[in-house]
Amino acid sequence: MPFKIAVASGKGGTGKTTVAVNLFHLFSKEHTPKIQIIDCDVEEPNDVLFFPNAKFSSEQTATQLIPEIDNGECTFCRKCVEYCEFNAVVVIPPVKFAEVNASLCHSCGACVVACEYGAISEKPEKIGTIKHYRIGPHSIISEGRLKIGSAMQTLLIKQVKQEALMDMDVIIYDAPPGTSCPVVETVADSDYVILVTEPTPFGLYDLKLTVELLKDLRIPFGVIINKAGLGDYKVHEFLLHEHIELLGEIPFHRNYASQYAKGDIFANIPGEIETQYKSIIQKLMARSPQNEGDYHFKR
Repeated sequence: MPFKIAVASGKGGTGKTTVAVNLFHLFSKEHTPKIQIIDCDVEEPNDVLFFPNAKFSSEQTATQLIPEIDNGECTFCRKCVEYCEFNAVVVIPPVKFAEVNASLCHSCGACVVACEYGAISEKPEKIGTIKHYRIGPHSIISEGRLKIGSAMQTLLIKQVKQEALMDMDVIIYDAPPGTSCPVVETVADSDYVILVTEPTPFGLYDLKLTVELLKDLRIPFGVIINKAGLGDYKVHEFLLHEHIELLGEIPFHRNYASQYAKGDIFANIPGEIETQYKSIIQKLMARSPQNEGDYHFKR
C-alpha cells in the first residue's frame, strides 16, 4: 500500500503547492519513481504547471447523479421534500409543480428512496474533469478541475482521489486551502498530513484552525514553516507549547520566489532550501507505515 501524504494549509498563499511539488520532485528524483501527486484544489489546480515535461495521458468526465421528477407519475405528496437535507427539492401541490435544484443537490439519493411511486429517477450531470499526466515511465500527476459554476468541490475531490494507484510507493494529496469540507475529504484517508504555515499572525491564526481540525480527525501531522526569516516567532512558540513537531523551515529566498512566479522552481533550487526538503523527506520516510515509524499522535 502507498504512503499517503496530504499537504494542507489553513489559508491560501502560504506555499502549500510549492511544498507539495517539491516533495514530489525530490521523492521521485532520489527515492522512488513510483509516486503520484493528486491536485485536490479542484477550483484552481496548478501542480502540472511546474512540470513542463509532463505528458498528457488521459481525461475523463466527472459527474454527479441529479434526480429528475416525472410529473406524470408524481402524486405531489412532498415526502421527497421532507427527506432532502439540502432543500434541493421543490414541490408545490396546488399547481402540480415538482423540481430538483441541481445546484443544491448533493446526490445523496434520499429523495429516490422516499418516493413510493417511482416518479424520481437519476441522470448524470457533469461537474468537472479529471486529467492525468505522466512524468517518465512511473510518476503521475492527476488533477480534478471543477466545472465553472458548480459547487460540488467535495464530490469531485472524492472522485479524483479514487484515481490513486495502489501500486505506487508514495501518493501526495495537494489539498485546497482552508478547513472546510473539501479539505476534510482530501486528508480523510491520509497516513500523515503536512501543515504549511508562515511566520505571521495570519499564518498562526489559520494554523490553529487546521491543527484543531486534524486533532478532531485524529490524523498524525507535522508543520513546515515556509518563508522562514520573515515575520515573528509566535508560530514556533505555539508549536512548542502544543508539542507539535516542526518538520522543517523553508527560508525565504527572493530569487526562488521569482522562479516560482515563472513556474520554473526546479531549475536551480537554492542549496539551503534543497537541504531542508531532503531533511523533511527523511523524517517522512521514518513515519511511513512500511518503515514502522515511531510517530505517535499528540492531542
